[in-house]
Amino acid sequence: MAARKVIITCAVTGSIHTPSMSPHLPVTAAEIADAAVGAAEAGAAIVHLHARNPENGLPDQSPGAFEPFLKVIKQRSDCVVNITTGGAATMTTEERLRPVAVFKPEVASLNMGSMNFGLYPMLNRFKEFKHEWERSYLEGSRDRVFKNTFADIEYILTTCAENGTRFEIECYDIGHLYTLAHFVDRKIIKPPFFVQSVFGILGGIGPHPEDVLHMKRTADRLFGDQYSWSVLGAGANQMRIAAQAAAMGGNVRVGLEDSIWLGPGQLAKTNAEQVAKVRGIIEGLGLSIATPAEARDILQLKGADRVAF
Repeated sequence: MAARKVIITCAVTGSIHTPSMSPHLPVTAAEIADAAVGAAEAGAAIVHLHARNPENGLPDQSPGAFEPFLKVIKQRSDCVVNITTGGAATMTTEERLRPVAVFKPEVASLNMGSMNFGLYPMLNRFKEFKHEWERSYLEGSRDRVFKNTFADIEYILTTCAENGTRFEIECYDIGHLYTLAHFVDRKIIKPPFFVQSVFGILGGIGPHPEDVLHMKRTADRLFGDQYSWSVLGAGANQMRIAAQAAAMGGNVRVGLEDSIWLGPGQLAKTNAEQVAKVRGIIEGLGLSIATPAEARDILQLKGADRVAF
């Protein structure tokens, strides 16, 4: 029997961690491109992308910040490019959507609800910051809501409806699965769905093994065979949750967006290191990783020749 194919997504920089937390966090366009290509060469079929100000690492959702590395990644790799609509919690919905609307990627991320998104506990670990924005950005998350209302979600889905972009549906809690089911019932989004369950963010579902099981059981009940399930565990939860989900039939996401660590007290020097580590876990379970072509087939993507970059 052929081994099941597991899709590895790598989120290479994100908007959670700040540059002072790790010298290895990609910030410039060249660093983001190299990180994405390196992750793909290590086995990631999909790369999930944010942009940053090259001078200070501040999250930047302008199309001009994305364009330089999008073109380089496409030239150097056949990986599936996934552009965020999450941006950062400090941005408007319109600002967060702009790169996806402009570049029409094969995949875009979409958070299925408004939520508290607590980053401030990281101030207990990190005390010194190189850039003025970093401390206030983290501290401000005590009183900041990541906003994605029903109207916002519908706006993002309908804006991209004619582009052929499919979504990495990010579900940080059980209610987010029911929100997806709501939009399915309204026929605003159609299968197959790529559901990314997120564990361990303060404000969302926890990282306990029972939380992982609960997410999977609920998604199975709501979507049956119409979806592909993937997981990401924040911080120290990354590899443990990936291992559990892979054993349960899921796909996995790693990357410096989700954790800057490779092991206890050990910073990951590259995104590729995390991909290689989770690939070893997957193959140790007797499973195989999906190539970009196989991921496109599983998720029914439109193909890299139909993007606008």
